[in-house]
Amino acid sequence: MAIFKGAGVALVTPMYEDGTVNFEKLEELINEQIAGGSDAIVITGTTGESSTLSEEEHVEVIKACVSMVNKRIPVVAGTGSNSTETAIMLTTEAEKAGADGALLVSPYYNKATQNGLIRHYTEIAKKTELPLILYNVQSRTGVNIEPATAVTLAKTCDNIVAIKEASGNISQIATLMQMAEGCIDLYSGNDDQITPILALGGIGVISVLSNVAPRQTHDIVMAYLEGRTAESTRLQLEALPLIHALFSEVNPIPVKKAMNLMGKEVGPLRLPLTEMEEEHAAKLAKIMQAYGLKLK
Repeated sequence: MAIFKGAGVALVTPMYEDGTVNFEKLEELINEQIAGGSDAIVITGTTGESSTLSEEEHVEVIKACVSMVNKRIPVVAGTGSNSTETAIMLTTEAEKAGADGALLVSPYYNKATQNGLIRHYTEIAKKTELPLILYNVQSRTGVNIEPATAVTLAKTCDNIVAIKEASGNISQIATLMQMAEGCIDLYSGNDDQITPILALGGIGVISVLSNVAPRQTHDIVMAYLEGRTAESTRLQLEALPLIHALFSEVNPIPVKKAMNLMGKEVGPLRLPLTEMEEEHAAKLAKIMQAYGLKLK
């Protein structure tokens, strides 16, 4: 059974001005997302600045999120690492905390071979009973999870159940789904490809856009899944200018700026991420208003 269908928000980690995690604001954001129609909370992923959270903070944020959501919708914890042992530790801690699944980015920097990826993910899968989502984002990690690798993992590890595809390569994703023959669930990892990936058999998106437009992102997915394909396509295309603006600088720089423009007060970014350039921020604000989002 799928961990979730629909739009899972890749939630930002709100911070105070001194850079510490703002747990009070985190609870507020979670409640807003659930009220806004998000189908899952994906915590401590790329958008949540997991790469600059300490291991202790990482676990603390997962525990807090699980408690705050209180089983209203699924919680998927980002627990990936370029160290297999660290990924195992974070995943087992997420399981202890009560998360509903884990999202595991492929190892970055050390650039594992495909055999190395199989060993990495298999070792993690052995140490947990959580449903696991592979996360393929070669632009950040330097390594592509090839279709045959993903299918091998899904067929040999019962708890590897899904893949978040952010390769941007629609041909590769089509090949994956043809080879998989239904053995793996597919989530879009790119907000500009939600509808195309649904057309290839996807069941949802893990979304940056949902941070500022949860209802609209949910509707893109559910319109397609309910057979209203033309409506899904229209909503996807209407959102494209905003999606492009949210990725005009590296994620999560623009989305945190967008949320602050809306008065959500999610705070600053941690270095080496820096505030959005003024020219890009001004363009983002105009596009947000054109999309119908209210700025403070």
